Amino acid sequence: MTKPPIHSSDVAFTAAVKAIQSKRGSRASYARMEQAGGWETEIDESLAAFIAEQRSFFLATASADGQPYVQHRGGPPGFLHVRDPRTLAFADFRGNRQYITLGNLSENPKVQLFLIDYARRARVKIWGTARAVEDERLLAELSHPGYDARPERAIVVDVVAWDANCPQHIPQRLEAADVARALAERDETIARLEEELRALRAR
Repeated sequence: MTKPPIHSSDVAFTAAVKAIQSKRGSRASYARMEQAGGWETEIDESLAAFIAEQRSFFLATASADGQPYVQHRGGPPGFLHVRDPRTLAFADFRGNRQYITLGNLSENPKVQLFLIDYARRARVKIWGTARAVEDERLLAELSHPGYDARPERAIVVDVVAWDANCPQHIPQRLEAADVARALAERDETIARLEEELRALRAR
């Protein structure tokens, strides 16, 4: 029988992990973190704002025998909804119909969401349990009119813990739409300044 976690970070820091931390010299600092309260277990305003801006995330599941699977999920900003401080949900759009995630969730509800913002070099890991929900009303709330994708069901995630990592080793990359918008603004500014310059010269 699995022992209930003592600290929120025990969702990741198993006995084996802690043993290696002790061997490698990092256990003391993480033990202090645990004594101070450990990882957050509720979504605060800062995390909610971060989630609302994301266009994609990675969803990790595993089969009953532990075979891992990671799938990318994408959509318009805000497609991952914060329902309350302990619950996330998103519309599950139709894909290649392999249904590996659904199969895994049917026998093992444990998940991890990995969100990364390359422009700001920020990342967040969220642990929880998830379930597929066939509810038209909920799906309508989660869907985005105008987004070219067919939602088939809702995935609801009950948050267990989350942790924000340092930016070390994250390459800085920008969204193509953001770059295009910045270039358009630059071109508009150049055009306006050139017009003002011509007007000054004409005087």
